[in-house]
Amino acid sequence: MAKKSAKELIVGLDIGTSKVVAMVGDLAADGRLEVIGLGQHASRGMSRGVVVNIEETIKSIRRAVEEAELMAGCRIQSVFAGISGSHIKSSNSQGVVGVRSKEVTGADVDRVIEAARAIAIPADQTVLHVVPQEFAVDGQEGILEPVGMAGVRLEARVHMVTCSASAAQNIRRCIEGCGLHVDKLILEPLASSYAVLQPDERDLGICLVDMGGGTSDIAVFKGGSIRHTSVLPIAGAQVTNDIAMAFRTPPQSAEEIKLKYGCALPQLVRTDEHIEVPSVGDRPPRRLSRLTLAEVIKARYEELFRFIRKELHRSDFYDTVAGGVVLTGGSAKMEGVIELAEEVFEMPVRLGVPQNVSGLTEVARNPIYSTAVGLLLYGRQHQAHPNAEAEQGSVRYWVDRIGSWFKGNF
Repeated sequence: MAKKSAKELIVGLDIGTSKVVAMVGDLAADGRLEVIGLGQHASRGMSRGVVVNIEETIKSIRRAVEEAELMAGCRIQSVFAGISGSHIKSSNSQGVVGVRSKEVTGADVDRVIEAARAIAIPADQTVLHVVPQEFAVDGQEGILEPVGMAGVRLEARVHMVTCSASAAQNIRRCIEGCGLHVDKLILEPLASSYAVLQPDERDLGICLVDMGGGTSDIAVFKGGSIRHTSVLPIAGAQVTNDIAMAFRTPPQSAEEIKLKYGCALPQLVRTDEHIEVPSVGDRPPRRLSRLTLAEVIKARYEELFRFIRKELHRSDFYDTVAGGVVLTGGSAKMEGVIELAEEVFEMPVRLGVPQNVSGLTEVARNPIYSTAVGLLLYGRQHQAHPNAEAEQGSVRYWVDRIGSWFKGNF
């Protein structure tokens, strides 16, 4: 197979609690993104989105990357990587600057975003994203693109996401341990939103919940921009643990039972349906009711959805998500989850599947790969429209900032 040029390729790396996914996208001249490589391996060394064993995590990443390279016929050099975990914090902020030349320029936008991000954060946290929500010029609000507008006062409202500096450094260390460069670390629910949300949902108001193995990531969108993010340490791994405890079966067997027979709504299960459950040690397997399994699963999912609903109320966004809730991620695929979520949230709920990509058929309609596809789409936009957030770690960025400061003060 002919080798692809590295400049044509975008690679997304989703390092989850249960699996590591490496996905290679080929960017066509017209901007279309085709998935040409996919590698997946069981995640070892991660717990609830945080690295707990560097060596095991490096091995898992390396195997997923090697599989993706083999399928795509390329050599992966750099990746857009996802990050999650309960250490993620978010807040909304705003900044104000004076317009220097009576007309808003790109430099003015950079300055006002920098002013908005100038808030105190804990010493152990580092800024992950500063996402502009809207701008105001001379009091006129609701402006999405202020460059070129006349005015003397520019305001910006931004959504700032921070993460644990050590958690981010450990993820970078694992990726670099595989000989790869990290293009950028991206908040996983933000990445997933690129893959599963429609523009009208972002405008009307939507709550995206990415349900993985170790964490459930929440992102609220309104007016076309992200407004709130949160991470809950309850997800698929807790469901598996509940099954293992209730049925007295090994965790690996509990995971297999969950994937094969799991249902989150007991009403959908026949009362005479039974499943074979392996026992611990050398004891013989037992036959137990699938209805009992559904009741165990429902209790944990119901608890998770009530926590999410409480988080929406706490952040005052429950009444603003008129578009309802979108569930994605591997733990959202189970039978009955959407119906149960609608009962708890009392609003429309749908399953979010990846969109806006072509290529491998198993990727196109599978919510397991929403984050990986979103990382590719984020990378495509990042490459086409580099901005201050994307470039702030580069030497060129700081040279330009110093030059702008001298121009503005001398």
